[in-house]
Amino acid sequence: MTQEERKRIGELIRREVVPAMGCTEPAAVALCVAKAKELLGAIPDRIELWLSGNIIKNAMGVGIPGTGMIGLPIAVALGAICGKSEYGLEVLGDVDASALEKGRKYIEEDRISVRHKADAPSNLYIEVEVRAGDRRAGAVIAGSHTNFIRESVGDEVVFFKELEGEADSGDDICLNQRMVYDYALTAPLDEIEYLLEAGEMNMQASLEGSRHDYGHCLGNVLRDAGKRYFGDTPLLHMVELTSSACDARMGGAQVSVMSNSGSGNQGITATLPVLSYALDIGADKDRMIRALTLSSLTSIYIKQSLGRLSALCGCVVASTAASAGLVYLMGGGYDHICAAIKNMVANLTGMICDGAKPSCAMKISSGVFTALMSSVLAMQGQCVSCAEGIIDTDIDKTIRNLTGIGREAMTETDRKVLRIMVEK
Repeated sequence: MTQEERKRIGELIRREVVPAMGCTEPAAVALCVAKAKELLGAIPDRIELWLSGNIIKNAMGVGIPGTGMIGLPIAVALGAICGKSEYGLEVLGDVDASALEKGRKYIEEDRISVRHKADAPSNLYIEVEVRAGDRRAGAVIAGSHTNFIRESVGDEVVFFKELEGEADSGDDICLNQRMVYDYALTAPLDEIEYLLEAGEMNMQASLEGSRHDYGHCLGNVLRDAGKRYFGDTPLLHMVELTSSACDARMGGAQVSVMSNSGSGNQGITATLPVLSYALDIGADKDRMIRALTLSSLTSIYIKQSLGRLSALCGCVVASTAASAGLVYLMGGGYDHICAAIKNMVANLTGMICDGAKPSCAMKISSGVFTALMSSVLAMQGQCVSCAEGIIDTDIDKTIRNLTGIGREAMTETDRKVLRIMVEK
């Protein structure tokens, strides 16, 4: 690996592993509304939005931090009332009781209009127009959750750039699994140490989830009743910690998590199983950091060919990445990691995404369990072969088979899921 490649990979991780408060789809919508409001220079009288199906799907049933409410309307209203675009995906960090009351009133006065933009140029597309009297302003986010491609005041476009695929930059380095492995094991520790901080930040979200009854309380149920069925084991600890963080996040806790590739749940799933297992086995700090880097960067790599939003549940990506980190902590090498990833792809491929919601904690738990099982199999020399299903001898082709199914083959599934959700 060249020095230039190492530098670009480090920059890529820094862009993709960032703090986010609440589900990133309604947060991105609130961010776009906040930017349009700032361009307008006033709290708008009316807000109109045109959203891609995946944005609508992922914002319908999820809790909005600090509100006790779910869904897009309150996220939109608060984006206009107290949102600050400089906060990025923590745009709603200033929500308080006064802002919430104003937000409720804003919704009651029917000031918000949301439409599905079926022909959106990206699965992640948010277009906002705000009005105050005869003044108007607008903003568009597309491709990734903070990627503004257009800003306007009245008829004047004050900022514009071309949409380049599903990422912030067409200049991102194209990864492969070997590059991921080599970087994670050789990068200077001071360059990647912040990934341990990312894991610790997500651990705080898990602790918040364990203190309250968020969502379906899966983490608390597992902690209190799970020992009877799973024993006091690393598996139980991994699933409990990870699901508690998801409980809190999907249930609307006013807590930030360190996201991965635009998803808080993926950030949680790529870090907490690895961190939990590392703590259970007494791994030293350096080994924890490298395991978290391996997991986090594998998740970023898989998302490069899958795209930000798809019909494939993100926990498939992040738990597959976590299996790489777990194998490393178990003492495995590159071939063991490839085996674990193949075992994951053979098992979890096809899990649908039906939006962000409290029950995401159950899907994440399925992914965490499968990650540990796949890792143990790999360490015992067991790997699903290329004669079976979509697995290829080449690890990168196997990953592209997974992402091709999620990005292309499941497109009609995605449309059907959205129809079911909006017609209920």
